[in-house]
Amino acid sequence: MALRISCALTLNIAVGLAVVLGGCANLGYYAQAVDGHLDIRHRTRPISAIITDPGTNEALKRSLTTVVRLREFAIGELKLPDNQSFTTYADIGRPYAIWNVSAAPELSLELEKWCFVAAGCVSYRGFFSKIEAERFAEELRTKGYDVTVGGVRAYSTLGWFKEPILNTFLGYSDTELAQLIFHELAHQVVYVRDDSTFNESFATAVELEGIGRWLSDNGTNEQRAAFEAAQKRKAASAEIMLDYRKRLETLFASDMSTAEKRIAKTGIYAELHEKLSGLQATKTVSSNYGRWLAQHLNNAYLASISTYTRLVPAFQALLAQQNGNMGQFYEMVKEISHLPEPERALLLHQAESGSQTTANSGP
Repeated sequence: MALRISCALTLNIAVGLAVVLGGCANLGYYAQAVDGHLDIRHRTRPISAIITDPGTNEALKRSLTTVVRLREFAIGELKLPDNQSFTTYADIGRPYAIWNVSAAPELSLELEKWCFVAAGCVSYRGFFSKIEAERFAEELRTKGYDVTVGGVRAYSTLGWFKEPILNTFLGYSDTELAQLIFHELAHQVVYVRDDSTFNESFATAVELEGIGRWLSDNGTNEQRAAFEAAQKRKAASAEIMLDYRKRLETLFASDMSTAEKRIAKTGIYAELHEKLSGLQATKTVSSNYGRWLAQHLNNAYLASISTYTRLVPAFQALLAQQNGNMGQFYEMVKEISHLPEPERALLLHQAESGSQTTANSGP
C-alpha cells in the first residue's frame, strides 16, 4: 500500500532503514523501504492495551506477556537499551518481516556490499516484498553471482524508530523469542559502519549470553537441556561449514584455471550436500537443515552464515575478561568499534586466541 508522506519524513526513514536494508541506489528502493516500514508502523498497537483487551486470544496474550518479561530482563540483567522498543505489536499478515538478498562472486566467498552515505555498507540488501527480493536476486544471477534469498523474522532500525514486536516473532519457543529480542536490542548498543560481521557477531554473542542467563533464572530443566542440545548441534554444523569454507577459499586462491575451479567447486558442494543429508538423517544437526538441502548450496549462502558467527568467540572472550559485567563489556566493544578495521580485527583475534590458550592450559 503506497503511503503519502512528506519529503523530510521520507528522507529520515530512508536513512534509518538503509542501515539494515542494505542502502539504496535508486528511488524505487527508497520507496519500498519507506512504504514497508510505514505500513508496519500503522499496524502497531501498544502491547499493554492488547494484553488487557478482553477480546485478545489467550495464545497472543501469553506470548505478549512473555515479551514484557523478556524486555524487562533485557534491560535489567543485560543492560540493553531502555527505550520504547518492543512495547508495541503489529500483525503484518506474512511469515517474515523482510527478505534479505546476499550475493557472492562465482569464485569467491567475499559477499557483495551495498552502501549508503549515512550508514555505510552492509553485506545484504533487504526488501519488504518477497517478489521484489526475488526480482533483484534474479538480476544478480544473470550477472554471474551466487545468490541467496532468505526470509527474516525481524529487522532493526538501530534505535532510529520504535521497534515493534511482529507476528513473525510468535509461534516459536520462549527461548527463540528471547533470542530474537536480545539480538535485535543488541544492535542498538553498537553499530560499526561497513562491518556486518562485527555487528551480527556481537549481537549473536549478546543473544547467547542473554539466553544462558534467562534460562538459568527462569527456564525449566527441559528448556535448558533443549537449548544445550541445540547449541551442540550448531557447533557440529559450524565445524563442518568452517571446514568446507576453508577448502573453497584454498580452491579459489589457487592457480587452477577458471574452468578447473568451477568443476572442483561443484564437487565440494556436492560433498557438503551429502554430508548435511547424512547428518540430518542421524539427527546430528537441526531439522532446519532441511531448508539448506532444499536450496542450491552456493558461495553466498555459505558466506552469509559466517557473518553471524565468525567473531562470536572473540566477543565471548571479551565478556569473560569483564567477568560477565555487561555494562563494562559494552564500553569495551564501543572502544574497539572506533578503531580502524585492521586494529579492530587484531584485538578481537588476540582476545579469542588468549581465551583458547587459557582453556588449553587449564587443569
